[in-house]
Amino acid sequence: MGSDINVTLGNWSEWFMLLAAMTYMVVFVAFVWDMASHSKTLGLNEQAREKRRTEAEANSRQLVGAGAAASSVAHGAAGSSGAVSRGADDAVAAEFRTSAENSTKGVGEFEALNYKRGSRRPAARVAVTLMVIAFALHVFAVVSRGVAADRVPWANMYEFCSTGAMVVAGVYLVTLIFKDLRFVGPMVSGLVLIMLCLATIVFRTPVSPLQPALQSYWLIIHVSIAVAASGIFTITFAMAVLQLLQARREKRLAAGETSRMGFLRAVPSSVTLENFAFRLNSVGFVFWTFTLAAGAIWADQAWGRFWGWDTKEVWTFVVWTVYAAYMHARVTRGWNGNRSAWLSIAGYMCVVFNFTVVNTLFPGLHSYSGL
Repeated sequence: MGSDINVTLGNWSEWFMLLAAMTYMVVFVAFVWDMASHSKTLGLNEQAREKRRTEAEANSRQLVGAGAAASSVAHGAAGSSGAVSRGADDAVAAEFRTSAENSTKGVGEFEALNYKRGSRRPAARVAVTLMVIAFALHVFAVVSRGVAADRVPWANMYEFCSTGAMVVAGVYLVTLIFKDLRFVGPMVSGLVLIMLCLATIVFRTPVSPLQPALQSYWLIIHVSIAVAASGIFTITFAMAVLQLLQARREKRLAAGETSRMGFLRAVPSSVTLENFAFRLNSVGFVFWTFTLAAGAIWADQAWGRFWGWDTKEVWTFVVWTVYAAYMHARVTRGWNGNRSAWLSIAGYMCVVFNFTVVNTLFPGLHSYSGL
């Protein structure tokens, strides 16, 4: 790998990174605006349905008191109304049941994540459009950084955070093509914004040549897969947090209580969140397994041993162990509901610890990946 540094292009990269960060900030505001307006619309629709149901019950009671002949008709109407009401109650019960009570996975399990026809959400359209623009600026900033340094752009914490944030945004945008995950947009765009702020403010590093220990094609394989896995885990972390909040809201509604978290009307049920996050975590776990294996092979080539209990190696294995426990517990032990969500969150906290605290505070053979 070469060592020529293009300082001018490196400066342009930093400017485009700042421009991407500012655009992501607008994206975050637009997604929050969409959540607020969409949940308000859903709330008004619920009130309208409740009003129509109340009026139908009142009409049925009036028919009952109209006489014997009218009573017969009224009983028939009441029976029909009761059937409709019971059907509605069953639908509500199915919507608000907790994921711990879910033992089957139907064919239409993820229908709640499909795009709804006729749904007008201008704020969401603006947010997604701006996120595509921010992602394009972000890609240019990362690629130009690599061209300026004449190497792959993930050799230090600045580049880890900026490239990782780009992958998170990219994975989210690709997922949006297939499923309506706009409800998780505020958390994803917020996390991307935090990562870019850390990169540009805390971990800012001038363009520099690659250190000898990193001059290997295994850098491309090992780190790129690790960053991709981390991007997937970031989205599942956001879904796990929403799952916990939604499960709590569902329990309150099922008990006949009110919930203050009205914005969760725009979020699918906790069952749907959990099952979709599990599928994404399965992909991320496979990627992280390849990360662990590629790191061991690279370590053998660089230092003459596959495993040496270096701090970075240990925490990479800890991350793999936590997600392996999550997969095993959910598949074989029936750890559904909040327990699986907390395991997923614990795994992501280990990922964050591995990429931040371990890289910056713990000495070791991987200290070159810090500041």
